[in-house]
Amino acid sequence: MKSDLFASENLARAAVTPGMSLQNAKSVKYNVNGEMLARQGSMVAFRGDLQFERKGQGIGGMLKRAVTGEGLALMSVRGQGEAWFAHQAGNCFIIDIEHGDALTVNGRNVLCFDPTLSYEIKMVKGAGMTGGGLFNSVFTGTGKLAVVCDGHPIIIPVTPQAPVHVDTDAVVGWSAQLETGLHRSQSVGSMIRGGSGEAVQLKLSGEGFVIVRPSELTETAAH
Repeated sequence: MKSDLFASENLARAAVTPGMSLQNAKSVKYNVNGEMLARQGSMVAFRGDLQFERKGQGIGGMLKRAVTGEGLALMSVRGQGEAWFAHQAGNCFIIDIEHGDALTVNGRNVLCFDPTLSYEIKMVKGAGMTGGGLFNSVFTGTGKLAVVCDGHPIIIPVTPQAPVHVDTDAVVGWSAQLETGLHRSQSVGSMIRGGSGEAVQLKLSGEGFVIVRPSELTETAAH
């Protein structure tokens, strides 16, 4: 059988080392030898002796998810084998988190990660009860984290002299040491006249970076 479908770049590569690697721009491969964690429903294929189990968020995590619709619904993958992960053909990126690093990531952008990483669902300080992503996941420790993004992400440096304002529906993550707060960029008069659709943003200040995607969350994507 012959087809461009069977081009070498589309063939699954044999695992060389344990852990996470990019299969291609749209998927992540994990050579499991023990345990790893992934977003529920993100596994698209596997081979070997693997078991998939829903992982609870604890009472606090469940309450936060119930209130906001956000959260980090995870599954643990245990055993020995290979698994492939993807989400709606989004672009995948692997981040190496080292000792002393702390990265805040929106739960909807988490794909999978090493069990050596610690994560905690935290309220975004200063965000109040307005906008999306009120609760985000903070990752610390040492290991690899795979994130998924609609389109090609934009990485914007944040400095004390130049804070950055981001749409809460477009933000993927940011340096956890940044200060957060809400910024209203629309006057009351403009809101009465119908508004611009960009009334409130998340303000990030300090020293670090923010990751945004080139699209806002749509009603269809949210469901």
